[in-house]
Amino acid sequence: MTDTAPSAIPPTSQVTLADGRVEVAPGSPQPSGRYANADLLPVPAGRRTWTTYNFCALWVGMAHNTASWTLASGLIAVGMDWKQAVFTIALANVIVLVPMLLTGHAGPKYGIPFPVFARASFGVRGANLPAVVRALVACGWFGIQTWIGGEAIYFLAGKLIGDGWADAAKIGGYAWTMWLSFAIFWAIQVAIIYRGMETIRRFENWAAPFVLVGAFVMLWWMSERAGGLGPLFDQPSKLGWGGDFWKLFWPSLMGMIGFWSTLSLNIPDFTRYGRSQRAQTWGQALGLPTTMTLFAFLSVLVTSGSQAVYGEPVWDPVQLAAKTDNVVGLLYALVTVLVATLSVNIAANLVSPAFDFSNVAPRRVSFRAGALITAVLAVLIFPWKLYSDPQGYIFTWLGLVGGLLGTVAGILIADYWILRRTRLDLADLYRRGGRYWYEGGWNWRAVVAFLTGGVLAVGGADFQPLIDGRPVPALSSLADYGWAVGLGTSMAVYLVLTLLRGQRPEETTG
Repeated sequence: MTDTAPSAIPPTSQVTLADGRVEVAPGSPQPSGRYANADLLPVPAGRRTWTTYNFCALWVGMAHNTASWTLASGLIAVGMDWKQAVFTIALANVIVLVPMLLTGHAGPKYGIPFPVFARASFGVRGANLPAVVRALVACGWFGIQTWIGGEAIYFLAGKLIGDGWADAAKIGGYAWTMWLSFAIFWAIQVAIIYRGMETIRRFENWAAPFVLVGAFVMLWWMSERAGGLGPLFDQPSKLGWGGDFWKLFWPSLMGMIGFWSTLSLNIPDFTRYGRSQRAQTWGQALGLPTTMTLFAFLSVLVTSGSQAVYGEPVWDPVQLAAKTDNVVGLLYALVTVLVATLSVNIAANLVSPAFDFSNVAPRRVSFRAGALITAVLAVLIFPWKLYSDPQGYIFTWLGLVGGLLGTVAGILIADYWILRRTRLDLADLYRRGGRYWYEGGWNWRAVVAFLTGGVLAVGGADFQPLIDGRPVPALSSLADYGWAVGLGTSMAVYLVLTLLRGQRPEETTG
C-alpha cells in the first residue's frame, strides 16, 4: 500500500530504545498543530511507569462490578449450573484477551492513546469515526452506571438516616434525595478523573482488593445461610449437556465476549503508561481471564446458594444484600457495590471518551474537558429513563453499537500487525499531509470495511423497540455472533482492499 503523502517525507524524529519502546527523539520538537494536544501526544518513555500489578489491579477493579456479577449470575438464572456458567465465562475471556493484547501492544511501544492509534488505519481525520462510536457507547454506560451508583448511595443513606430520607418528596417520579445521591456520585467520579490518570491508577490499586474481599464475604454469608458450601455446588443444571445447553451456550459466549469488546479497542488508553510490553501482557493475561473467572465463580456460587435458601436465584447483588437483617453486613455490602461501580465506571466509561472527544478537536478539547463532556452527555441522555427500559436501550441500542466495535478491532489488528508489522511513524500520526492523511484525512478502505462488517454484524439483529423487525432478515442467523462476524469480515475486507494496490505500507523502521 502506498499512502497518500507528499513526494518527500521528512526524516522521522523518533528513536527506538533498547527494550523496543519508541519515543520522540531527544531534542526533537513534539508533534504540534491542530491534530495534537498535550493529552494526545506520545507519553515519554520515562513516564510510562505502570507495572504488571497496576494492570492486574486495573482489571480486578473493572471486572469486579455489579454488571459482571449479574452477567455471571444471570447464566444461573436461565438454567445453567455453576460448572457450565464458569466454563462459558472463562472461555469468553480467554478469547477476548487476544484482541486485547494485540491492540494494547501499541500503547507501551509508542505511548499513544486509542484515537491516535486508529489514525494509522482510518486516517488522521477518519479516526474520529471509531472514536465517536466508542465514546457514545461509553456515555450511555457511564450514565446508567452513575444512576446505579446513585441508587446505592440513596439506599445506604436511607438505612442510616431512616424514612425521612427514603420517603422524601418526589420530583420527576423520584425522591429528591435520589437526585441528590445521583449528583453526589456523578461529582465524585468527575473529581477523581479530573486529577488525572495517576490518581486513577492509585484508586484502582486500592479498590481492587476491597471489592474482592467483599465478594468473598458475600460467599461466606450465603454459605452460612445455606448450611455449608455443599448446597451451593449441588444445584443442578436445568439444561443438561445436550442440545438445550449448546443452543444457549453460543449466544451466551458471544455476549460474554462482547461485554469487554469496548475495552479491546481503547485499551491503549491505559497501556500507553506501561513500563514495558511484559508489564501490559502479563498484567492483562493475569488480570482479565483469571479475575473474571474467579468473580464468575463467586457470583454463580452465591446465586446457587440463594436458589437453595430462597427457592429461586437472586442474581442482583443489591437485592440479595437487602435480604439480610444484619445492618452492618448490609452497609458493608452496599459500600462494596458502590466502590465496585465507581471503579469500573471511571476506568471503562470515562477515560476512553475523554480521549475520544479530545481527538475530535485537539486544540480546543483537553482530556479533562473531554471527561466533562462525557459526564454532561451522560446526564443529558436521561439515564434514569434508559435504565427503566433496558430492552429499548441496554439490549438494543448499546448492544447494536457495541456489535459494531468488533469491526473496528478487526481493522486495527489487520493494519497494525499484518500490514505494518507494528511499525508506526509518530510524527505523521499528528500531521496533515503525512502518510496517514490518505484522501483528505480519511482512509476509504477502512470505512468500507467498517460498514461491511457492521451490516453483517448487526443487520440481522432484532431492533425492537426502535423499529419493527430486523433490517436484513436474511442475516438473522448471524445476529447472535455479531462481534465475531464483524471482526472477521472487517479484517478480511480491509486486507483485500489494501493489498489489491500491490504494495505494503512504507513505514519507519523505528
